Amino acid sequence: MFSLKESEKAEENFIVPYNGHITKKHRQKLNGHKSFVLWFTGLPSSGKSTIAHKVELELYKRGIKTYVFDGDNIRTGLNKDLGFTEKERDENIRRIGEVIKLFIDAGLVVLTAFVSPLRKHREYVKSLLEDGEYIEIYVKCPAEKCAERDPKGHYEKAKLGIIKNFTGVDGPYEEPQSPDLVIETDKLSIDESVMAVLSFLKNKSLIP
Repeated sequence: MFSLKESEKAEENFIVPYNGHITKKHRQKLNGHKSFVLWFTGLPSSGKSTIAHKVELELYKRGIKTYVFDGDNIRTGLNKDLGFTEKERDENIRRIGEVIKLFIDAGLVVLTAFVSPLRKHREYVKSLLEDGEYIEIYVKCPAEKCAERDPKGHYEKAKLGIIKNFTGVDGPYEEPQSPDLVIETDKLSIDESVMAVLSFLKNKSLIP
């Protein structure tokens, strides 16, 4: 999916990662819980950000160390230099995946709210992590319902042709084939959705 130029490959020969004294297991033991990512994926305005932040609040109350990565926030900081071409979307996910890997190594529970419409991108992030560290949550909601909720008016602009290749209108969304959890937000309230995530984590013995 991601390829390096010959010059970049040559530079890699001089890079030797330093292994410190403190490992991920040490940090997890200090924090009192395992580290992993809850990867929320779904159409724009399906409820990903709202659910992710409310789940974080509940985890915080339980003393679990967390951090939320939100699509718009990432693109106003770390990835503000990237646009929306295919290459730039690839790079957006590559950077996100590497940062998430660092946060998991730090012993944190990471929650993400990215549309991440392509399976190859989600699979790429999963490939960076150890077994059990990537938990995919499909926030499922019909496009017409998402359009009704849309606070930014993006669906309407996409239908008018003002925004091109907008996921849910004229841009593709590849549904997860085997997500760890599916939340249908046209059928569940936000509180019910949050409880579904917490119940899943408790059943997996990932939270008390």
